[in-house]
Amino acid sequence: MRICHVITRLIIGGAQENTILTCEGLAELGHEVHLVAGPQTGPEGSLWPRAERGRYTLHPLEHMRREVRPTADLRCLFELTSLLRRMAPDVVHTHSSKAGIIGRVAARRAQVPHVVHSIHGMSFNRTQFWPSRVLYRTLERRCGRCTDHFVCVADAMARQAVAAGLGAPEQFTTVYSGMEVERFDPQRYDRATIRQQWGFDGDAVVVGTVARLFKNKGYEQLLDVLPACVEQAPELRFLWVGDGPHRDRYISRLEEMGLRDRVHLTGLVTPDRVPELLAGTDVVVHLSQWEGLPRVLAQALLMEVPVISFDNDGAPEVAIEGQTGELIRLNDLAGLSAAIVKLAGDATLRRCYGRTGREMFLHTFDHREMVRELNELYTRLAAEPVGGTT
Repeated sequence: MRICHVITRLIIGGAQENTILTCEGLAELGHEVHLVAGPQTGPEGSLWPRAERGRYTLHPLEHMRREVRPTADLRCLFELTSLLRRMAPDVVHTHSSKAGIIGRVAARRAQVPHVVHSIHGMSFNRTQFWPSRVLYRTLERRCGRCTDHFVCVADAMARQAVAAGLGAPEQFTTVYSGMEVERFDPQRYDRATIRQQWGFDGDAVVVGTVARLFKNKGYEQLLDVLPACVEQAPELRFLWVGDGPHRDRYISRLEEMGLRDRVHLTGLVTPDRVPELLAGTDVVVHLSQWEGLPRVLAQALLMEVPVISFDNDGAPEVAIEGQTGELIRLNDLAGLSAAIVKLAGDATLRRCYGRTGREMFLHTFDHREMVRELNELYTRLAAEPVGGTT
């Protein structure tokens, strides 16, 4: 088949990594694959170098931008419609909010037989002001009429989308976000050496986070509980992987609390370094206020590192209470503090959670499994009448 994926930008992020792995895998299966993306990058870093090495055709789309700019967005719609008419794909598969809206409308205007959209996270969510939520929900409902099938990275996303009226239940399939699981092997890394580089001794219990240093990523909640956690478990140390505009603000707060020496900040890192960094941690905490399914939770468990997460969106499908980690009610700071202290003091429980998680998810999050499931979906769609749904 001729398959075209469309995404807003190729920053370092879960949806982008997922999309590139999908394009690479589909090309290996023999499909003619095209990837359309806007040129923007950002402080998160860029995946353009990897995309340019792929065995598929890459199409930069100049006016595809994340920001809402009516004139540029209209030009983007015309450009993408023209490109799709020339390309004549069998399937267009869109990702992210802006590309999801423009891409699906363009695909229908270009009379593409089958249109698929991935929901990596809801474009309207609890962190937005209500006018933005209403606007995006309205746009997503209208674009739902242009969509034959939805791919969700978690069952929770499918439930939320159906409840919001984006489509019928039979139009949704959950395909967990694939990754190169062979890189996430705890036996490949020397844990002690990694921790020494951070200045942490052998008795330290290292709690890691992997997230942009920005609002809604949970750092405010983590900072609120740090003093109490350290008081109860003095062996605690913290690793923050990532960078962002709130870095200086968070460092200032650590200094005010007298805890700066307990936190090592890596700054921006490339995806290939994440397994090594996770290998040096004892627990991974993820406190995002909204997300589809946090890839870092799956990545930590593949490295046999237990997880702590707020109970929201797709997190409970990976952070399984009593099996792979601790699941805390959203923004329950007392529960969060108790969970961190609990795992800090119980090495046996940490090992049990971590090993169980690796056993449970090694196959589930393999990028080859993701590509296999998507290929089956495209094949099923291709067998249906044009404009049909599954």
